[in-house]
Amino acid sequence: MKDFFKGNRIALLGGCTTTGIIALGIFLVGNISGYEAKNLLVSSLSGLNLICNTIVLASATILALLLTLLGISTGAKTQLKSTLYRQVLTIAKFDTLVFVSAIILFQFFNIPIAEADNVATNWYKYIYWITLFSSSVISGMMVTTVLMLYGTVSAIITIVGLKQDHPFSDMGEDSEVDKTL
Repeated sequence: MKDFFKGNRIALLGGCTTTGIIALGIFLVGNISGYEAKNLLVSSLSGLNLICNTIVLASATILALLLTLLGISTGAKTQLKSTLYRQVLTIAKFDTLVFVSAIILFQFFNIPIAEADNVATNWYKYIYWITLFSSSVISGMMVTTVLMLYGTVSAIITIVGLKQDHPFSDMGEDSEVDKTL
């Protein structure tokens, strides 16, 4: 776990920053009553469903693209260290967590809570804050996933495309490294 935080510092910082910015925007809405929260919840549910759908689609696409990434890296003439493959596995695990979280959130957002008669009005403000907070967290997780993927893809481009040395490459002294770039 310590290696995960150490190896993905920038990506995690980007995701936490995204979550913080969205949460700040939510906080600036201020304190609302249960009735206001119910109305805001009704108006924001379509947007929350849209963001969950988008994240589900994006995370599924990222998992498929990771297979392509592995195909490119195994077809390369340059030897890649197992560290790169562990990074791809980490991205796949984290992306799967994002995918499952988005599906669960999507299902919760589809519960017709605003139409329920037996929910006390003061509960709506808690439901409203929870839905907004959870959507900001999942958005931050998606940003983290994309930044982790960016780091891995740029490493592969550096190694395979530009033929430059990189900590993920296992270039021996015999291999050709383009030092002009």
